[in-house]
Amino acid sequence: MEVYNDIQSVQRKVNSLIREGKSIGFVPTMGYLHEGHENLLKAARKENDFVILSIFVNPLQFGDGEDLDHYPRDEEHDRKTAEKNGVDLIFLPTNDIMYPNPLSIEMTVTRRADVLCGRSRPGHFEGVVTVLAKLFNICRPNRAYFGMKDAQQVAVVDALIQDYNFPVELIPVPTVRESDGLAKSSRNVNLTEKERHQAPAIQKGLQIGRKMVEEGVQDPEQVKEATRQFLESETRGKIDYIELLSYPDLKPVDHINQQVILATAVFFERARLIDNVVFNQKSRASKG
Repeated sequence: MEVYNDIQSVQRKVNSLIREGKSIGFVPTMGYLHEGHENLLKAARKENDFVILSIFVNPLQFGDGEDLDHYPRDEEHDRKTAEKNGVDLIFLPTNDIMYPNPLSIEMTVTRRADVLCGRSRPGHFEGVVTVLAKLFNICRPNRAYFGMKDAQQVAVVDALIQDYNFPVELIPVPTVRESDGLAKSSRNVNLTEKERHQAPAIQKGLQIGRKMVEEGVQDPEQVKEATRQFLESETRGKIDYIELLSYPDLKPVDHINQQVILATAVFFERARLIDNVVFNQKSRASKG
C-alpha cells in the first residue's frame, strides 16, 4: 500500500494506471475510519482494479462553531484499516497541499443544498463540492463511493457529476448500523453514555414515519409530526430538522406519491447526528 501526501505523486500514479487500462475506485473520507467506511472500501475493492482512499478533514465544509477542532483523528488506525480492506493508495494531504493559496474561483450549490443539513450549515456543501472537484481531478476515478447515511451529500455529488461532466460513476452504498440501529459515525465517540443509549431512537422515529406511509398516510406534515413527537419523547437531543422531500431532487412534496427521503438531524452535547430512510410510494425501503 502506497501513501502519498503530495498531489504530483498521486497524479503520476493515476496516469500510469490509466495508461495500463486499470479501473480506479475512489473513497473520499475525513478519516477516523469505521465500519461504514470499510463498507465503501470493500465495495470499491470488489469492483475496481485499483482503490484510492483519501483522508482529509476539509476545513471548507465546517461552519462557525462547528466541530472542526474536535473532529476525531487517528492516522495509525486509518492506515491499518485501509490495508486490511485492500486499499492500494492513500492520499493524505495537508491543508497547505489542498489549498496552497486563497481560492480564485468559488463554487456555489444552487439546488439540493438549501434543505436538510444545508439549511442550517450555510457554505457546507460549497466546501464539499470544492474539495470533491479537486479530488476527482487529482484521482480521476472511474467510480466514487459514498454512504447513504448522508443522503443529501449523495444527491449533491450526483448533481456535481452531472453538471460538470465528471467521467465518474457515483456508487451509493447503504448505511452501516450498530446492532441497535444507530448509524455508524465518527461522531458517535462524542456521545455520553446516556446519549448513546438514546441515539438509536433516531432511526426508530424515522421508521415510525415510514410505517405511517406504508399504512396509507399521504400527508408529509402528519408523518413529520409523528416522527418529531417520538424523538422528543425518547431523546434529550435538540432536533435540528425533520424533513420529507422528493429524492434525489430534494423538493417539497404535497402528497407522498414518489420516491422520498425522510431525514433528521439531532444535536447532542458534543455531536450532531444525521440519519434518513429513502423509500418509494409503495414503501419498499431503498438505500439508506
